[in-house]
Amino acid sequence: MRDEDHTRIPRIPLNDYGVLGDPPELGAWTPSLAVSVIVPAYRAERTLPLTLAALAAQTYPSHLLEVVVVDDGDHPMPPLDGPMPARTRIVRPAPGVWGKPAACVAGAEIADGDVIHFLDADVVPFPDHVEAHMRWHHLASYLVVLGRLRFVPGLDEVPANEVLAAIEAGALDKLFPDADGTPQWTEERWDQTADLREAGLKAFSVMVGATASLPAALFRAAGGLDRTLVLGEDTELGYRLAQAGAVFVADRAARARHIGESTVMRREQEVKRHNWPYLAERVPAFRWLRRHPARRYLVPYVEVVVAAGDASFEEVRGTVDAVLASRLPDVSVRIVAPWSRLRGGRRDALRDPDLDLRLVRACYEGESRVAFCESVPDVCFPVPFRLHCPPGWAPGRSAIGSLVKFADRRGLAVVSLALEEGADGEVVHARLERTAAFTRARWCAAPGDDLDDLAHEMFGTLWDAGDKWGIAAAQPPPPPPAARPWSADPGAAEPGAAAPAGDSAAHRSRRTARPLRRTARRTARRIRRRLRSLVRAA
Repeated sequence: MRDEDHTRIPRIPLNDYGVLGDPPELGAWTPSLAVSVIVPAYRAERTLPLTLAALAAQTYPSHLLEVVVVDDGDHPMPPLDGPMPARTRIVRPAPGVWGKPAACVAGAEIADGDVIHFLDADVVPFPDHVEAHMRWHHLASYLVVLGRLRFVPGLDEVPANEVLAAIEAGALDKLFPDADGTPQWTEERWDQTADLREAGLKAFSVMVGATASLPAALFRAAGGLDRTLVLGEDTELGYRLAQAGAVFVADRAARARHIGESTVMRREQEVKRHNWPYLAERVPAFRWLRRHPARRYLVPYVEVVVAAGDASFEEVRGTVDAVLASRLPDVSVRIVAPWSRLRGGRRDALRDPDLDLRLVRACYEGESRVAFCESVPDVCFPVPFRLHCPPGWAPGRSAIGSLVKFADRRGLAVVSLALEEGADGEVVHARLERTAAFTRARWCAAPGDDLDDLAHEMFGTLWDAGDKWGIAAAQPPPPPPAARPWSADPGAAEPGAAAPAGDSAAHRSRRTARPLRRTARRTARRIRRRLRSLVRAA
């Protein structure tokens, strides 16, 4: 859904969609984009007819609107009667596939629209709801629009026929006034961030799938919904959409009513207990879910690329070892080199021209965080950061974590760190890149545009000195310890050989000191207990 005229594609900084200006006034513009409304339905026999009736009453042109109901029930739902849009299809997921994410994916796969609009089967949209969403998609091709949801009493309190009558009469606001509804939890975040314009990099965290729309191309670029998730799939999708370059728009005019309470409202703590382990694995931006000092996760926080080139084994090892020792544990390493050159035939082991490459591969073949590749993609989606570090340079233990925190505080696309000036006058440097900045730059780029320039315009870039951030020349690894002389008697040393460490005078001294220290501690504890008893007696 790219605009033919690239010069008109707007460049939105961070999440400040205010640069687009005001969207068209409802009812006063001419749309051209088609939309597919995807309605996943599970045990929704009572509310789905109301959702479809409300969609039949939309102000968006009917020839540009289709509805795909995905029946996720254990058995096919009975035939639907009552009002519904003329272009309505009811489909079922593939056999053995179940759950809301799978249903949404099944609907999106057959959708015809330029835009996909997800709408829950217990949500009743106001007549201009779809139009309010769609006016934004005519302004930019990488927006995710979120509607304004209010929770109202269930059908046990307000009969379905009353809701249907209000829909047909265009009187939903009278039956369910704003003041009587319970706001969705996301609305407080909207209030705090000028409707997400000031939310910056955290805007994705309020992605809720009950009423959300996005271009079909953006949905595909982000990889669609994760069908392995049962709950929390919209938050996880929001994270990947952000990494794919999306901007999140909160539109208060896109009003809808949710019939009854949500699962989160009824069982908040149970939902959190369920979702957090899944989100911790998949959303590295949720640092509060990744507090373990040494855990690995499905999606790392930083991918470090080390281009081996002609570097020695010691130089590559110095860099990779330093990265793996980082206090930021959820990092991965890609060592880029011509690995296919390494053949398995007979060779002179010590005169092998590819000896250094073989040693690098041998050194890390058992390290799960290290991958060997001949090239890397332009971006490391869905990993949020990539650090290019030249071999022979070692980030300090806190360097990567501090650098990423700094880039996040400033919202920067790139932080380049000068390390030294090469013999050819080129500046040897490390470079931290933000995935979201470069994926967004691609949405905006015209032929011939420099992606670095676009990323700088929308996010900002910075040069600094590497030593300021704790990146220094790698030190050579310590030599291996001298081999202990062989003896047929394990307890005896060869004549003239150094005494084993266990028999050294220093070791014997430490061995003797340990029980003395334990005795001293026990004595001190007894004295403290005796003093406390004397104080109490006095």
